[in-house]
Amino acid sequence: MEVTEEERQQVEEQVERLLSGQGSEVTSCDVGLEQSKPATLRKNVTYIVCAVIFNEQEEVLMVQEAKQDCYKQWYLPAGRVEVGESLEEALRREVKEEAGFDCEPITFLLIQEQGPQWIRFVFLAKVTGGSIKSLAAADQESLQASWWDRHSVLPLRGRDILRLIDCGLKYRQDPWHPVTLPIDLSCRHVVQRLVLVFTNTEDQIWILLIKAPDLHLPTAAAVKTHAVTWAANMVVQEAMPSAYYDHDVNTLGVLSLQHNGRQHGKTDGVCFNTLVALTPDHVQRNEDGEKVEWTPTGRPPPVENPRYVWLEVQRRALREELLEKTKNTSILPLHSLY
Repeated sequence: MEVTEEERQQVEEQVERLLSGQGSEVTSCDVGLEQSKPATLRKNVTYIVCAVIFNEQEEVLMVQEAKQDCYKQWYLPAGRVEVGESLEEALRREVKEEAGFDCEPITFLLIQEQGPQWIRFVFLAKVTGGSIKSLAAADQESLQASWWDRHSVLPLRGRDILRLIDCGLKYRQDPWHPVTLPIDLSCRHVVQRLVLVFTNTEDQIWILLIKAPDLHLPTAAAVKTHAVTWAANMVVQEAMPSAYYDHDVNTLGVLSLQHNGRQHGKTDGVCFNTLVALTPDHVQRNEDGEKVEWTPTGRPPPVENPRYVWLEVQRRALREELLEKTKNTSILPLHSLY
């Protein structure tokens, strides 16, 4: 298939928008839709928001749990997104209910997932008003809130938050990815839109595209039995099955994230716009499992499915930005907890 100059420009412009943290409407899903159900809060998906908030002394805001199974233990302000809420609305509500403060999100710090059915969105945020919750205001949401210096003894509900706190401190000192906040665009399923790239030693770079109805980046539905990022593996398996086992499919991180959530069961989905690198496995084996010598070709593996095509990036600034992001992974992390 010959790619016209107009098509090339349209694709490169869309990739540039995603790299700058913007989004684009999800109009279709190319892979895995038959294995996915529309995301519906309280039914088949749970979204958790979690706030990492520091004061001027770099103490972190903590809340004391009121729930019976973790009574009097301490945790970051966190909770489930409710029906009809955006992620940022849920964050503000949880911090107000549990800690007494008004807050504003600064950026996502990282995203953690156990497949599309459980995703935790961890925000770095700042206090903008209100007052800290005291024991006198204890209720079913929390007993009280306090600033923790991270050195004094505090009975924690879970040690998983220590990593999140460290992540927040490091980001404050040296932000390693751009400010990333949710984009208000609706999506019905949990999907991964892929900027899937192949690079060679000469710093040429190609992007995998789907041809019809017009040339576009692949969008794949997350399936219940796997990590969200398995969607990228499904695309590579479909596009080039012979090359799949000789390459690593590595979702490097999230360029931007789209969520709306206003219509229950219709817009509860999330679109992760991700950067994915396809890299040759330097240890290759034949059909008998014996190691064979790997010979680089300098070009991406040929597509075997006529739906797909590789497009070599021509625009110099775009090529350099993609190469920089693939080498330094300076984008929002997406971690699987499987």
